[in-house]
Amino acid sequence: MGKIRRAIVSVSDKTGVVSFAKSLAQMGVEILSTGGTAKMLREQGLSVMDISDYTGFPEMMDGRVKTLHPKVHGGLLGQRSKLEHVQKMKEHGILPIDLVAVNLYPFEAAVAKEDCSLEEAIENIDIGGPTMLRSAAKNYPDVTVLVDPVDYDLVLSELKEKGEISIETNFRLAKKVFQHTARYDGAISNYLGQIEKGKKGYSFPETFTFQVRKAQELRYGENPHQRAAFYREYLQTEPSVSNAVQLQGKELSYNNILDIDSAYETVKEFEEPAVVIIKHNNPCGAATSLTSLSDAYRKARDCDPVSSFGGIVGFNRPVDQETAREMLDIFLEAIIAPGFDAEALEILKAKKDLRILQTPSLISFAIQKGFDFRKVVGGLLVQDRDLGRVPMDQWKVVTKRKPTEEEKRAMAFGWTVAKHIKSNAIVLVREDRTIGIGAGQMSRIDSTRLAAMKAQSSTKGTVLASDAMFPFRDGIDAGAEAGATAIIQPGGSIRDDEVVAAADEYNIAMVFTGMRHFRH
Repeated sequence: MGKIRRAIVSVSDKTGVVSFAKSLAQMGVEILSTGGTAKMLREQGLSVMDISDYTGFPEMMDGRVKTLHPKVHGGLLGQRSKLEHVQKMKEHGILPIDLVAVNLYPFEAAVAKEDCSLEEAIENIDIGGPTMLRSAAKNYPDVTVLVDPVDYDLVLSELKEKGEISIETNFRLAKKVFQHTARYDGAISNYLGQIEKGKKGYSFPETFTFQVRKAQELRYGENPHQRAAFYREYLQTEPSVSNAVQLQGKELSYNNILDIDSAYETVKEFEEPAVVIIKHNNPCGAATSLTSLSDAYRKARDCDPVSSFGGIVGFNRPVDQETAREMLDIFLEAIIAPGFDAEALEILKAKKDLRILQTPSLISFAIQKGFDFRKVVGGLLVQDRDLGRVPMDQWKVVTKRKPTEEEKRAMAFGWTVAKHIKSNAIVLVREDRTIGIGAGQMSRIDSTRLAAMKAQSSTKGTVLASDAMFPFRDGIDAGAEAGATAIIQPGGSIRDDEVVAAADEYNIAMVFTGMRHFRH
C-alpha cells in the first residue's frame, strides 16, 4: 500500500462522516463526493471536488448516472504495481483513488414500510454505489474500502500510526464489502420475487436469499462429533436470544441456544409476569403470577421438579432478589430475562457456571414478522413465524355446558403454553400454572396419559389444552379420567361429533379455536 492521496466519500448513512472526512483532509487527502454528502461536507467547511468536475461528465437522469465513468472505475481498478495499468491511467487522465467510503440507498428500510410502492422500491436500488464498492474491493491491495461507519476509526488510527493501511486490513474490509453487497442484492431479489402483476403479493419469492452473520463458534453441535456456530440476523430488533447479552457463565452450547430460544419465545406470549422452565426444547413447567415473580417461578418448578434439574429458565420480567434466591437450590443451565436487579445478579453469580443472559426490554416491543426455516438434506423449508392468535371472543363453545370464567382463564393459559410444546402436545393446567405436560408422543392419547402421569399434584378440576384436534374420543375419556373439567382444542376432526358427544357425557365444557399450533 502507498499513501492515501485521494478518496471518494459518498454515503446514505451520514453517521460519523463529517468527522471522518475532516480527519482525512487534515492528512492531506483530496476528497471527491456527490450530492447530499458533498453539500454536507462543504457546509462543514471542507474542500470537496464533485465527481462530475473530476470526470468532466455531469450528473444526469435525476442522479442515476454520476459515478459510472472510466475515470472513477479506472482510478479504483488500476493496479499500481502493473506498469501497463499506470501508463494507461496517465494516458487517459485517470487519477488513482485510494480510499472509498460508500454506503448504499436504504432499500431494506424503504420496502419495510407498509405503503412502499414498487416505484419507490425501484428508486431505492443503488447502482453506482455497489459498483464502486465492488471495484474498490476487487483491488484491495491498492484501495481501502469502507461500507460501514463503524470502521472509520480503525482506518484513521492505522493511518495516523503507520501512514498507510495494511493489506490485511484492506482484505478484511474488502470481504465485508462483498458480504454487504451480496446481502443488498439478496434483499432486492427477495422483494422483487414477490411482485406479481406489478404489485407486491403475499407469496414466497422464486429464489430465496438469506444472510446472517456469525456471532460465535460453538464447542460442538448437538453432539461432540458435530461442528457448530451461531449466526445472527442483521436487522434483529425484537428482544430474543439473538440480541441477548451474556452476563456470566460458561460458553453457550448449540443445545443451550435452542432451549433458551424456546424459553424466551414462550414467556414473551404473556402480558402478566411469567416463568417457563425448558428441558430438551419443551416446557416442563410454566406459570404466571400477579403476586410476584418468585411465586411464578415456584409454581413452574413444582410442576415437574425432577425435569427442572438442568433446565433453562425464561422470565418476562427483570429478575429480583427473592426470585434469584429461589433458584439457588437447583442446578440450572441458563437463565434469560429482560433484566436483573443488582442484588439478584450478585446472588446468581455465586453459581459461576450458570449462564445468565439479558435481553433488551420487553416493554412495548414490536413483533417482527418474518420466516422460520428448517433445513432438510438438499433443501430448505420456509414458513411464516407462528404468530397466530385467536381471541377468547372468537372461541366456539361446542358442548352443552359453557366454560366458567375461571375455566376460560385456564384455557387461555393452557392454549398459550401448548403452542410451545412439541406435538402431539397435551397440557393440564390451572389458570396460572401447568400441572402436567405430555409432549412429543406419536399418538395424542399417549400424550394425554403422559400429562396425567407426570403431574405432581391433583389433576382434578384442571383444564386440558391440545395443540391439535382429537382424532378419537379416547383423548376425552383419558382427560375425564384425569379429572379435567374443560378442554380447549382447534377442532376439525372428521370425528368432532363423537368427541363433542364424549365431552357432553362427562359434562366437560369444550371450545374450538379453529387454529392449531403444531410444533414438530
